[in-house]
Amino acid sequence: MATIEAGLDLGRYKLGWIDEVDYVIKPKKGLSEDVVREISFLKGEPQWMTEFRLRGYRHFMRKPYEGAWFHANMPGLDFQDIYYYLKPTESQVSEWDELPEQMRRTYEKLGIPEAEQRYFAGVTSQYDSEVVYHKNREDLEARGILFTDMDTAVREHPEIVKKYFGTIIPPADNKFAALNTSVWSGGSFIYVPPGVDVEMPLQAYFRINSENAGQFERTLIIADEGARVHYIEGCSAPVYSSGSLHSAVVELVALPGSRITYTTIQNWSDNVYNLVTKRARADAEAHVEWIDGNIGSRLTMKYPSVVLAGPKASGEVLSVAYAGPGQHQDAGAKMIHAAPETTSTIVSKSISKDGGRTTYRGLVKIEEGAARSKAFVRCDALLLDELSRSDTYPRQEIAEKDASIGHEATVSKVSQDQLFYLMSRGLSEEQAMGMIVNGFIEPITRTLPMEYAVEWSRLIELQMEGAVG
Repeated sequence: MATIEAGLDLGRYKLGWIDEVDYVIKPKKGLSEDVVREISFLKGEPQWMTEFRLRGYRHFMRKPYEGAWFHANMPGLDFQDIYYYLKPTESQVSEWDELPEQMRRTYEKLGIPEAEQRYFAGVTSQYDSEVVYHKNREDLEARGILFTDMDTAVREHPEIVKKYFGTIIPPADNKFAALNTSVWSGGSFIYVPPGVDVEMPLQAYFRINSENAGQFERTLIIADEGARVHYIEGCSAPVYSSGSLHSAVVELVALPGSRITYTTIQNWSDNVYNLVTKRARADAEAHVEWIDGNIGSRLTMKYPSVVLAGPKASGEVLSVAYAGPGQHQDAGAKMIHAAPETTSTIVSKSISKDGGRTTYRGLVKIEEGAARSKAFVRCDALLLDELSRSDTYPRQEIAEKDASIGHEATVSKVSQDQLFYLMSRGLSEEQAMGMIVNGFIEPITRTLPMEYAVEWSRLIELQMEGAVG
């Protein structure tokens, strides 16, 4: 396990540098029907996608903002003071040395090229509004696996995109899903043919660089019958005095007997509002797993969900949220049991420090006809001081008498006995605190690939700087 090295300034956000980029296209700030049409025109999209965007825009304009609970948490967000589309390069490349120098140095600092060579079957990297780099292993293409950016998928695989796009999360789902539908750009598209197992994970990395920028990637993953795939995404942004908005939409389609694992480690700077809609549909005997790590953003609203649509389908959400000073991590999960003998598990871990606030907001719904369904929820919160706060808002709607439901919740502080024991073994108080916190989140960390587990532990330890003493 990584340890905190004495003498280093670990309290600062380490991914907050700013690149000087000469954007190829940088339209004026603000949102309007003309801006939506311009984005679609610049991308050369078919008419059906332009109409889809406009439908999202109309829903966004109709849905209230002021008075909604999220408005109280981000009253300073001005939708007319945001760049909705920023194109940083002329074209996408498939070799790192073909990227502009500043951009290439950023990805090298983040370790993405090295990780691609060692761990992944394919990598896509998005910079502001556009995917600037994408590479898929040739052997995957030979097996019929489609892995590309969403814009390319609209052009090259329209029959699949039209069949599934917006079916799991429709434009009218919520205000920020409607916003994404109207101005989406980039994101990942994956289709895995029947019975195919993608042995190595596929990865995407999302970077916001410009001030007052919005990033609105759209991701669609379809695992056909009996297929298996693991997708990992990471995120970062520079530190600015004004806010940036990240509002993504992720749709997963797990056809009968398939398995999708979706891992997110979002390490935003504290000027980013992170409002994401993520939902999956699991057909008969399919399994969907969300592994979700949230750290750094000023406000996070994210509730990965699974609609268990077929008999014996199963879903799992494992999440960790860390809130420091001035931060509110409002995360959770939703499980909708819509078929018999379906199973769901939600495990949520949260850590609050220096007045940070974490919230678990969840739903377990057993619909009529979903006989013999089983659901389990566990929410554990760790408070590191007297200033911090944790809230839990679980909700259950049960329409079947034979459902099996379990719910556990704990709120705790670091034990002085634990600290004393570890310090008596030669650890400093800060190292001991870091070890306790990493032990607290270990049930989530152990589900990650090794290199990501080490990185996540390290990120938590960086945030722990100054937690004691």
